[in-house]
Amino acid sequence: MSFDLTEKRYIKETGLEQRIARIVEPVANDLGYSLVRIKILQENGLTLQIMAEDGNGRFAITDCERLSKDVSPVLDVEDPIDREYHLEVSSPGIDRPLVRARDFATYVGHEAKIELSDLLDGRKRFRGLIKSVDADTVTITLPDVPKGTDPDHKLPLHLLAEAKLVMTDALMNMARVDQEEFPIDDDDEIETVEIADSQPEEESTSEETN
Repeated sequence: MSFDLTEKRYIKETGLEQRIARIVEPVANDLGYSLVRIKILQENGLTLQIMAEDGNGRFAITDCERLSKDVSPVLDVEDPIDREYHLEVSSPGIDRPLVRARDFATYVGHEAKIELSDLLDGRKRFRGLIKSVDADTVTITLPDVPKGTDPDHKLPLHLLAEAKLVMTDALMNMARVDQEEFPIDDDDEIETVEIADSQPEEESTSEETN
């Protein structure tokens, strides 16, 4: 079932990453994609990673290429990064980031690692099974808590800094079933397109990676 492409994201990003997200998100939405995450990595000199998905939570290599083709000229015009960088467009992958309420709802019963921007009950980091989610909170059940202690913790979505799924057999089985029902272009779990962003006098190159 398709979802709201512009649903609010809950993730900690730097000021520059937020600025780039504001540039990229409208382009992605116009193509029918939902922005998952913007991340600037100190790799290959500097890498701008754009993670996105389609209206059904999938993102094949053709989607990566399509978004990359449309977003590259917009980034060239806006010029948010004042140095040479590599643009990498990719799918969320199996152990994906969880950035929206719908992400948690989709993976109820699966294990996740969550980090908050502020302390809650004396801690910022939680790891356990996603129990439930509503418009404002996600409830996670922690394993092996002391006897007499409530294992369920209700975490406000607005405090989320980073959250992602933990690779488990259950998650792999879920991905396998989805792959069988909706095959992607090849057998890889994560689709990525990299483009070397060069100075004007240099020629850009395109490379698909696994």
